[in-house]
Amino acid sequence: MAPKQRTRNPELIPGVRKVSRSAMYHKRGLWAIKAKNGGKFPHHEKAVAAAAVAEKPPKFYPADDIKKPLSNTRKAKPTKLRASITPGTVLIILSGRFKGKRVVFLKQLSSGLLLVTGPYKINGVPLRRVNQAYVIGTSTKVDLSGVNVEKFDDKYFAKQVEKKKEKTEAGFFKGQDDEKNSLPTEKKDDQKTADAALLKTLETVPELKAYLGARFSLKAGMKPHELVF
Repeated sequence: MAPKQRTRNPELIPGVRKVSRSAMYHKRGLWAIKAKNGGKFPHHEKAVAAAAVAEKPPKFYPADDIKKPLSNTRKAKPTKLRASITPGTVLIILSGRFKGKRVVFLKQLSSGLLLVTGPYKINGVPLRRVNQAYVIGTSTKVDLSGVNVEKFDDKYFAKQVEKKKEKTEAGFFKGQDDEKNSLPTEKKDDQKTADAALLKTLETVPELKAYLGARFSLKAGMKPHELVF
């Protein structure tokens, strides 16, 4: 609750103020303002407001309710990276096409997603983005000193929108099929460059290649809450 503002001339009893009107006139300095403007108080003319344009009401009500967009003043905060995930940490993917695969975490992108790689030569997982909610961080780490990932950002993984080709009558009878989207040569070269430096590091650690190539799965009798990753 906002505090009450104190008046400069409080009421002693109803109808009786502490200071008279003439004393308050001098106390507020109104005499100086009056003397400055030739014995009169300054007068400011009110600006003429523009006449509102009268809108003609519609003859009929709309059949459906018109939805008004809600105002959203919330600013997106950057996603906080889990403490157990640091560059070089081996992660286990829990969902999606590569469920159960072990991958190497490279860096966090501006969208909050994680940039990971298999490497592709070991377990078939290419450079891709993964949500940290669907991975398990392990205690195994890989040295990334020779891996350069500055080139990769969210725009790198954006899909290219292509116009659909018009199907002709002749192509219909010939069995015209849609062309399959093939990966650009540039992205294939980027995959090889990123994995080449990483594979050199993996060769120095015994059995690390076999560990990344093995798929994680639970078997009968295994208790997930007692596992140490």
